Amino acid sequence: MLLSCAPAARPLVGAPTRAVLPPTTMAVGAQVLRFTWTYKDETFEANGEGAVRAQAPDRARLDFFLRNGMAGGYAILLGDSLFVPGVDLVKRLLPPVPLLWSSLGRLALPPTRDTTARIDGDTLRADLGVLRGRDASGADGRAWRLAFAGTTLARVERIENGKVIEWMSRRRGANGQWQLQYVHERGKRRLAIAVTDTTTVEGFDDAIWRRP
Repeated sequence: MLLSCAPAARPLVGAPTRAVLPPTTMAVGAQVLRFTWTYKDETFEANGEGAVRAQAPDRARLDFFLRNGMAGGYAILLGDSLFVPGVDLVKRLLPPVPLLWSSLGRLALPPTRDTTARIDGDTLRADLGVLRGRDASGADGRAWRLAFAGTTLARVERIENGKVIEWMSRRRGANGQWQLQYVHERGKRRLAIAVTDTTTVEGFDDAIWRRP
């Protein structure tokens, strides 16, 4: 019954290709990304501002503040581990680790057995999972679908038994900054993030990565 709430994954379109997937790593060095955010599910809505402090190759701290200066919360992402101390708000907002990393342009998916890819114009799509000669629309169990616009990671979907359960998309807005959207189809959760400013810095104090 729960799976019926999620849309069916469509078969991959385009011409088969053996093209190598573009690099998917964080920008070299350290950056601060400031953003605005909105969140909505069936029982709760919120919005506010925030910041990501990201340091290659695999560290990020996300701070969320509610509108009107009210308290928020934070999360620390270190490799495959996500730490969200205290406030339930941030736990409610965030996607799982692989999709959270994809919002920063980094792929950090669990190991998969099979890969198939198709190219359609400047869009490269690839499915990863137990595909058994098919694509993610007919894969066994969990699979992942990636979409690249040119060399830019544009979308990552988690597909389960042929249904799109959740996804993260990223694109450049009119101001050149990232526009991010996370949707959990089955849970009817939506998080939209609009980056307003990106600053390269020398580095961060080690204290920001400390777990409580």
